[in-house]
Amino acid sequence: MDSAGQDINLNSPNKGLLSDSMMDVPVDTAVAAQTPAVEGLTEAEEEELRAELIKVEEEIVTLRQVLAAKERRCGELRRKLGPSASEGLRQSLSRSWHDVQVSSAYKRTQETLSQAGQKTSAALSTMGSAISRKLGDMRNSATFKSLEDRVGTIKSKVVGGKENDSDSFPSPTGSGDKPLPDHVPF
Repeated sequence: MDSAGQDINLNSPNKGLLSDSMMDVPVDTAVAAQTPAVEGLTEAEEEELRAELIKVEEEIVTLRQVLAAKERRCGELRRKLGPSASEGLRQSLSRSWHDVQVSSAYKRTQETLSQAGQKTSAALSTMGSAISRKLGDMRNSATFKSLEDRVGTIKSKVVGGKENDSDSFPSPTGSGDKPLPDHVPF
């Protein structure tokens, strides 16, 4: 198809039939008006061709502007649809998770794990009670009483021999109410 005779009307059924090589051709309307005349053309034919060339170049500029506006609008629509697409993915995942939760395999697994948790809790509670009871028994044993007496003896020697008031702390000034000397470091 000859590009000079091509229909560039946007409503034409032949629109968009430009070859790919023509898409990269720069358009400069000032050059079209200064092109030297081709031999064999009359001045009227040359003037008519120049007018048509200027019109075609203006239409190309207009089409490029329309294309740029359409591309911007396309980008805006994609940005607006972006969250919606991710929202659809989120809803799909939510639906899938719900389907998993209502499945019989999930319910059986959940029941089994719940029972295992209850049994483990009961076992740990029983074990804790047994350990407490054993520690209580151990504290009442003769060996522990002997160890407790020895620790008490060492404590009384370190604290200063106050056997009457073994639960009280020693005075910060040492023994009695004597103040500490000024030259004693902390």
